[in-house]
Amino acid sequence: MGQDVRIRNISGGDWNGIAALEARTYGADDLSEGRDALESRARPSPATCFVLRIDRQTAGYLLALPYPMFQYPDLKRAERTVFRSRNLHLHDLVIAEHLRGRGLAKRLLHHLTVTARSKTHERISLISVAGSETFWSANGYAAHRDVALPGSYGTNAVYMSKAV
Repeated sequence: MGQDVRIRNISGGDWNGIAALEARTYGADDLSEGRDALESRARPSPATCFVLRIDRQTAGYLLALPYPMFQYPDLKRAERTVFRSRNLHLHDLVIAEHLRGRGLAKRLLHHLTVTARSKTHERISLISVAGSETFWSANGYAAHRDVALPGSYGTNAVYMSKAV
């Protein structure tokens, strides 16, 4: 790639770039949550939330927080509860559109898995949205089609998980 690629924990100065990237990614599908909700997802577990920077520019991010298995954040409101759970819910992973297909999402996933293991999490769950189920399946996540999801996650949303 020849570029300076870094993954680090999110800091206060990253939120404008993260919110803009999230809005560009999910706005057309009516899945955008906005900055306040995004920040509320990171507060419970800052050690499992990362920003991907390429040449000092925000190129992606990942938000994960402890959440009971088969439960998930409400997209219509900010996070208010902090759970203690061996399950880590990967709430969001976004790579800037022009950088997709370069293995950057896998790098973020690997970073999360190593971190989750070090924090003694046993599973990572997520909700596949906007047709991303194939990507998650290819990365070892299994669908739990019996978990009912609200319409706010969009059509074809699927709850998925894998062991750490």
